[in-house]
Amino acid sequence: MARQLDEQIVGRYPVGQRLRVLDVGMGQGTQALRLARAGHQVTGLEQDARMVAAARESLSAEPEGIRERMRIIEGDGRDTGVHFLPGSFDVVLCHGVLMYVQEPDPLLAGLARMLAPGGLLSLLVRNADALAMRPGLAGDWAGTWDAFDSVAYRNRLGLDVRADRLSTLTATLAGIGAPLRAWYGVRVFTDTATDDAEVPADTEALLACEERAGRTDPYRGVAALLHLCGVRG
Repeated sequence: MARQLDEQIVGRYPVGQRLRVLDVGMGQGTQALRLARAGHQVTGLEQDARMVAAARESLSAEPEGIRERMRIIEGDGRDTGVHFLPGSFDVVLCHGVLMYVQEPDPLLAGLARMLAPGGLLSLLVRNADALAMRPGLAGDWAGTWDAFDSVAYRNRLGLDVRADRLSTLTATLAGIGAPLRAWYGVRVFTDTATDDAEVPADTEALLACEERAGRTDPYRGVAALLHLCGVRG
């Protein structure tokens, strides 16, 4: 996904331009730190105090120049209007968050308002059109049957969450003034790998195949996750 995001940034902005980035639901700060290391000014917003602590610990180990380029705010992604002025950012990330939000439209509208004209909105969501893939590959036929017509699922943390359909999000992004410009699949071939699986020796080959599948039909349509990129009009 990082490669996909970099592709979109490079395609929209001159090489070397320092961007203002907002990472909503940044978790432990993996993407935020990566972009700060690349020279961008990054703000991470996260409501989980444990994740905030982990991100701050990781940031504290970085060189001073990187620490100065990143700030971390503990808060809810639905309250961006409380923390920031409209149009404050060139890039807004919201990765792995929408599945925990029962009514995502207000959150998405708030994120779009944070973007400057021409700004990039990057979303990573669970693919509701492929919910039957994981139980099907595991031979869970009752779960597979139920998943065909559902947007609800239980994640690996044991939480009951929701997925999004590409068609629905395409309409939503158009409605909030950040129409979809590109989309990718993520975890086309690797979604069934367990959390404790060993890193394969041929990691580069695996990533190359995942990256190609993530931009190629019909493979991207059955990916576990969708990476959607909208642009503020």
